[in-house]
Amino acid sequence: MHALIVVANPNPKSLTHRVAEQIADGVSLNGQYNTTEIADLAAEKFDPSYTLEDVDVLQGKANPTPEILAEQRRIGRADALVLVHPVYWWSFPALLKGWIDRVFTNGWAYDDTSSDRLIKKLRYLPVHIISIAGAGIRTYARHGYYGAMKTQINHGIFDYCGAPVKTSELMFQSDPESCLKTAHNIGQKIFATQVERIVDESRLTKTDRLSCESGVRPRRFDYV
Repeated sequence: MHALIVVANPNPKSLTHRVAEQIADGVSLNGQYNTTEIADLAAEKFDPSYTLEDVDVLQGKANPTPEILAEQRRIGRADALVLVHPVYWWSFPALLKGWIDRVFTNGWAYDDTSSDRLIKKLRYLPVHIISIAGAGIRTYARHGYYGAMKTQINHGIFDYCGAPVKTSELMFQSDPESCLKTAHNIGQKIFATQVERIVDESRLTKTDRLSCESGVRPRRFDYV
């Protein structure tokens, strides 16, 4: 089982990075065959700028660049996607939002052009979102910020692509030790409820066969 942990914070000594490391440690401890990859978008110098080339990809006029294809392959290798980020203006940092804007392309993450209905193409990918807040819990409760974040991100982005959000955790940097402990527990649970199901091609449904032929991975795990 492999988890891709995406980190969006330019400071390598940040609490964000420490939380990501604790999640990775928890995943590894939960199973001897579990693996993780931490994608540090700032250190990798990922460019979040959405350009005319990206618009052409959206409209089906161009193929994604090699950089974007590499990110999509990296996600495709994962059995779980974990996003760890500080809260900037009650949402993702621009670096992480730009990564999603550019990588979750039409035709790969979803398809809303080839038929009369939306095709959600990431149903196989469980998502875990860990947000680290600077403001206190009372501020979030008083203004409804966290509910708005979940509507925008969990529903607006991931449900649109079909990716089930399994964890949506709001942490508070005022208590870093609690953040790290919670992160480690989250890591241990990411694959704890997934039971691998061996896919026998002879028993695949017609939809599964079509998905395989089109390059879309069928679901390999049931949730219990």
